[in-house]
Amino acid sequence: MKIIYIKLFLRISISLGFLSAVADRFGFWPEESSAWGNWGSFLEYTQLLNPIVPKSLINPIGITVTITEIIFAILLCIGFKTSLVAKFSGFLLLIFGLAMSFSIGIKAPLDYSVFIASAGAFGLSTIKEKYLEIDQLI
Repeated sequence: MKIIYIKLFLRISISLGFLSAVADRFGFWPEESSAWGNWGSFLEYTQLLNPIVPKSLINPIGITVTITEIIFAILLCIGFKTSLVAKFSGFLLLIFGLAMSFSIGIKAPLDYSVFIASAGAFGLSTIKEKYLEIDQLI
């Protein structure tokens, strides 16, 4: 398989992963397949993963992470600054996986493939070939 197709697959997969998580926070997925299902449940989970953070900062953290995931998803999807955005995505996912590991145990990030997604994002950041990327047009 050509590397350009692997790169496109990684870009779209990571992008859709971010968008799916955001959609879940806003209740766009059916309840039986949701992790949170609504903003309030998402914030409770955010507090669980960040037990030392004051409760007053949880909503701003949730908003910041959600906006970041939307921006990363869009930039990866269109292929703008893919290498840089992929690195940042890898770090965001790694931080999330580590927070899960330290607060609720290693099983959750392994079951949800958070570390695999992080590794995929870091791998994506190393692929230099361009294919269907907006960077080619600029």
